[in-house]
Amino acid sequence: VQLQASGGGLVQAGGSLRLSCAASGSIFSIMGWYRQAPGKQRELVARITVGDSTNYADSVKGRFTISRENAKNTVYLQMNSLKPEDTAVYYCNAANNLGNYWGQGTLVTVSS
Repeated sequence: VQLQASGGGLVQAGGSLRLSCAASGSIFSIMGWYRQAPGKQRELVARITVGDSTNYADSVKGRFTISRENAKNTVYLQMNSLKPEDTAVYYCNAANNLGNYWGQGTLVTVSS
């Protein structure tokens, strides 16, 4: 299984970015995004089930939207109204009955 994440970069506060993560292999029951800021633990940002049920961290509710295309085995994270505290390495995650898998991470930097 490989998870290929893309879309990170440098953006000013208030701006937007869209992350994508394409997964190989079979359909994953849950796909999601986690992030890890310097000196902090990795935390859940958002996740989505194969049936499109979602949940979000309180800190991103109303600003971030997670979606997926099952036919492409791809998950997206639309990030709007970005804040400097959103700066982190964002990791794609996918899980099914065979295991729990991680992508390589993509850096998001939000300047003030």
